Amino acid sequence: MTKLILHSGACGYTVTVKAEKAQGGKISLTLETECEMVKKMPVDISVLDQYVPLAGFLTNPVYQSAAKHLRHGACPVPSGILKAIEVEAGLNVPKDVTFLFVKE
Repeated sequence: MTKLILHSGACGYTVTVKAEKAQGGKISLTLETECEMVKKMPVDISVLDQYVPLAGFLTNPVYQSAAKHLRHGACPVPSGILKAIEVEAGLNVPKDVTFLFVKE
């Protein structure tokens, strides 16, 4: 199982993504959060194909679910979900991602 903890930023929500290999090249997902919008996403994406991180933005079921349920286009949660899937599927290595704001 791959577990990713995502601190979303200014909203203050944390999302724990758990991705686990299932039968037939599928990945089972759970999302733990207090964000009411993110809580709705598993209806669409609780089980996905392991290659979904390679799909484009417009056809990607994670981004389609985000478009349906999330009001904030800059939310990092969809990207975090895809990162967890690709690590669990063996398509990438677990490497932390960081946004650094530099005010000049």
